[in-house]
Amino acid sequence: MTKHSRGHQSRHSGSRQQGRATRGPVGANPESRATISGFRVRTRKGRVRPGMTIAKGLDCFVALLLAMTAAFVAVGSSAQAQQDAAATLKKDMIGQWELSTTERSKTCVVTLKDGPAQNLKLELEPGCAAALPFTKDIAAWSIKGLGDIVRLQDAAGQPVIDFTEVESGIFEGLRTGEGVYILQNLAAARSLAKSMDQMIGDWAMVRGNGQTVCGLTLTNTEATADNFQVFLKPKCDPAVAAFAPTQWRLDRGQMLLMNARGDTWQFEADDNAQWRRVPDTADPLILVRQ
Repeated sequence: MTKHSRGHQSRHSGSRQQGRATRGPVGANPESRATISGFRVRTRKGRVRPGMTIAKGLDCFVALLLAMTAAFVAVGSSAQAQQDAAATLKKDMIGQWELSTTERSKTCVVTLKDGPAQNLKLELEPGCAAALPFTKDIAAWSIKGLGDIVRLQDAAGQPVIDFTEVESGIFEGLRTGEGVYILQNLAAARSLAKSMDQMIGDWAMVRGNGQTVCGLTLTNTEATADNFQVFLKPKCDPAVAAFAPTQWRLDRGQMLLMNARGDTWQFEADDNAQWRRVPDTADPLILVRQ
């Protein structure tokens, strides 16, 4: 081999070694690796992500950990809030309550007692099953939902009726095919009964100027399951005579007059112990006790 040939071979070998040092191991795809701070990292599908560094990867990992921690804390806080709400409602419910139809024509006294969280004890007065037949299935009570549902349940823990608070101290529950029932503190319910008794008798409908436009009598005679009879006196204003109310009831602080067509006039008590029709108008209609 001549000196010229050996020099040529040496240069050729050097070029190959230099190429291998640049490209990496033989057979490697130069686009399937990236050098990151002295490390070779294969990315998904063998592609190099420009600008990717180990520091960025660590930042993403830390951010993920922080997000997961925040999620766990939020879930824990929500669960604790539900537990606190349930404990508060349970404490508030222990005592005597009246279970009734919306107009209180049928009532039942229920005494809610303390006990295991999912199987709280209760007592029903003897006349409950006769007044409200579904109560014969009630064996216990519990707090459900997000700590905002009072459940009256059977011996197997299945719901008989669920109540939610619609205003302070007044709970409302629906039984499909039967209607709405009210659960309220016994003392408050008896106060309402007294108010209802005070409604029985003769009333005058007057305008804002004091002019009497009609007289009517509210009775305690049951008209339907939830309402009582009302009778208009002769010589009523044409608007009142055309409305022709036949039934009335107290409902959540309002006095309702209803006619045979299903129309309703709503009245709310004012500061003068009168009942003013709502919504109010420039020429109001007011019920005044006779």
